[in-house]
Amino acid sequence: MSLMKIFDTAGSGMAAESLRLNTVASNLANADSVSSSADSAYRAKELLFAPTQEAESGFGAQNTSEGNAGVHMVGVTESQQPVETHYEPGNPMADENGYVYGSNVNPIDELVNMISASRSYQNNVEVMNTTKQLMIKTIDLGS
Repeated sequence: MSLMKIFDTAGSGMAAESLRLNTVASNLANADSVSSSADSAYRAKELLFAPTQEAESGFGAQNTSEGNAGVHMVGVTESQQPVETHYEPGNPMADENGYVYGSNVNPIDELVNMISASRSYQNNVEVMNTTKQLMIKTIDLGS
């Protein structure tokens, strides 16, 4: 793997973690939303990622594991946890039985996910900084 490929790999990781942070923000923003039916209630979203495969040939491509060039999003799933039901007959969103349906977002899980995404993003930034420093040191060797 060339040193320039490291920037592509870390950059795809940063893009993935940024998407995760945006999804967490969306989930937290909708955590207290209510609806008049269980089907239309907000459900927590989760992103699915997969490694990006890039075929390498020529010098440096000794095995297939070197073809990994980062990560990309392959889809979005919704949480299958049941939505919360509250009896609030005075609420304008209540159904004919007086129930409103809240989201199934667990704020604690979302905050843990946010911390994890933030740390992963920081790790990818550190990979880029270290690679940049190594490249500068390599250039200094030639002078």
